[in-house]
Amino acid sequence: MLTKTETNVQPAKWDEMESASVSFFGMAWKKLRKNKGAMIGGSILLFFILTSVFAPVLTHYPVNEMRYDETLKPPSREHWLGTDEFGRDIYTRILYGGRVSLLMGLVAVSIAGSVGVFLGVIAGYYRRLDLYIMQLMDILLAFPSLLMAIAIVAVLGVGLTNAMIAVAISVIPSFVRVVRGSVLAVREKEYIESARALGVRDWKIIVRHILPNIASPIIVLATLQFGVSILSAAALSFLGLGAQPPNPEWGALVFVGKSFLSQAWWMTLYPGLAIMLVVLGFNLLGDGLRDALDPRIK
Repeated sequence: MLTKTETNVQPAKWDEMESASVSFFGMAWKKLRKNKGAMIGGSILLFFILTSVFAPVLTHYPVNEMRYDETLKPPSREHWLGTDEFGRDIYTRILYGGRVSLLMGLVAVSIAGSVGVFLGVIAGYYRRLDLYIMQLMDILLAFPSLLMAIAIVAVLGVGLTNAMIAVAISVIPSFVRVVRGSVLAVREKEYIESARALGVRDWKIIVRHILPNIASPIIVLATLQFGVSILSAAALSFLGLGAQPPNPEWGALVFVGKSFLSQAWWMTLYPGLAIMLVVLGFNLLGDGLRDALDPRIK
């Protein structure tokens, strides 16, 4: 009879935990929907993601087709955002450039997040390794992120892949510091101490108890760093260290357009606006997520 009672208690506990988790994220979603800034940011990002994905449907000019009889044409009905020095349609190149820029941000944040979360958890949970990991992060943080990315590209070589790796490395310290601080706060909780006393293995404690409880700051940081990564990748391309012609990356488009600023202002203005709007969208969404996922904010 006792065994039957025990077997009935455990599912009930899991049901309560799942219900609490659903309730928390449901409340967070309600708070996020009420945040006008977050909704505006999300709408901006959704717009750019959809236009980048469906670029072949939304444009009728080949992205790299050169038409020398239509060079430096201003915005018109035929070319909504004008043409460049080779007669290529700027509108088309911006849509396809969104694929490159958003991919660079996604890859950079994915690499930085994976490595940063791993190192942050190790540093926060195993205090004997904390000093060594954080000293390395302090060294990386001593350099401005863009300057460090430039140095890494100088070592690895110019190119799109190396630029993504460089941006990822420059972002890793931010993840490590945030994750470490969150782990330090959670590891002293009573349920963690109880799990240790029961002999639960460290990796199970980390996966089942620590990571779910520090997910909120990681999500917020990843959202904010997405915009930072896109901006850094665009800066590298602008300096000629990232995407190379004829890749229609936004930073590279701004770089090319600056040589024709007095003749064809549209070559610089519209790619620059695309970068600004996407970064703004991620910042607005990140701020909204921070407010929605923080239980202390009512």
